[in-house]
Amino acid sequence: MGKEKAKIGWVILVCAVCIALFFGYHLISDALARGKDHARVGFVLIGDESTPYSANFIRAMEEMELEYGDQVEVLLKSNVPYEEAATVLRELCGQGCNIIFTNSFGYGETAKAIAAEFPDVQFCQATCDNANTEPVRANYHTFMGEIYQGRYVAGMIAGLKLQELIDDGEITPEEAWIGYVGTYPYAECISGYTAFFLGAREICPTARMRVKYTYTWTSYMLEKEYAAEFIEEGCVIIAQDSDTIGPAMECENAKTNHPVYHVGYNQDMIDVAPTASLIGTRFDWSPYIRGAVGAVLSDKRIEAVVSGNVHGNDIGAGFREGWVKMLELNRAIAPAGSEELIRRTVEEIVAGKCHVFKGNYVGVDPDNPSDVWDLNTEFPENRNASAPSFHYVLRDVIVIE
Repeated sequence: MGKEKAKIGWVILVCAVCIALFFGYHLISDALARGKDHARVGFVLIGDESTPYSANFIRAMEEMELEYGDQVEVLLKSNVPYEEAATVLRELCGQGCNIIFTNSFGYGETAKAIAAEFPDVQFCQATCDNANTEPVRANYHTFMGEIYQGRYVAGMIAGLKLQELIDDGEITPEEAWIGYVGTYPYAECISGYTAFFLGAREICPTARMRVKYTYTWTSYMLEKEYAAEFIEEGCVIIAQDSDTIGPAMECENAKTNHPVYHVGYNQDMIDVAPTASLIGTRFDWSPYIRGAVGAVLSDKRIEAVVSGNVHGNDIGAGFREGWVKMLELNRAIAPAGSEELIRRTVEEIVAGKCHVFKGNYVGVDPDNPSDVWDLNTEFPENRNASAPSFHYVLRDVIVIE
């Protein structure tokens, strides 16, 4: 009787082991499958949905979620100060993120340092230029849209409006002034306002431009104040690379004897300035974000999956790949021929027939006056990196310190 019980016990034990092995095998298989088909995606943003720049990232994030559905889980951290970035990045890694996107230049050095601590996590840093500098990290990447293309087209529309006002006798050729609310005297800003100015000059040869830096990306009141100063000085077009609707609001509510129009950035501003806002341009981060997440899901190198101009661990692209978009044209106030001009110029840029940084102009490095570029020799913007590198202030542009 004792032997029979022992046999039964062994049978039960063997069955239990078999059942455990069976379920264990399937649990491990499911876990491995999830590792291949599921990704946890982190986002660290300098702003939130109320700021146009970060709102574009959130828009791209949502498009990525729609594409991949249950394959992705998003962890979003908004309004993260630079000094808290390391803590937030470590938290996201601890929460199992496979890939993390950071959206401000100021995160760059921190993100690269944290990437060394978590080699199995992919770090994708927007607008930075340090992916290919030593030490190069296989899991640290940079990316940025070639936004000068959009700024050039927006500048052409501004120039077309100025020329229309001149032809209609509303302003004289000498009054074709542009005021540009800039952020910092960095290549990103200088490249952008130079492209804008060159676009305007292409259509309106008498156009002139003043630039003033806010030294911040998001100061509604300061941007509004600078726009007001430009308008008081007689500027007809107000443009910006700053990140609030302050300049647009100031243009819309301007009390002046001369016409005032606005060109925006990253956000359609027609709703807040319906009689002033002409057009704008924006980044579309979606192609990169969707591609990078797809690379992680398929266990491939990001630069081998995402379409664009690849430079080591860095990728950039413009109109051709859909990384740069024009914002809506305000047809109620747009000058005649605007739509055709936009279509034709974008096509020429995509075909490589439009040479933005070329012309009878001379630019000087504001930090090194001996560093000069004569644009009769074309400057190859974004040829070697996604981050802008044109840092020469044209002698035709007035920078107000």
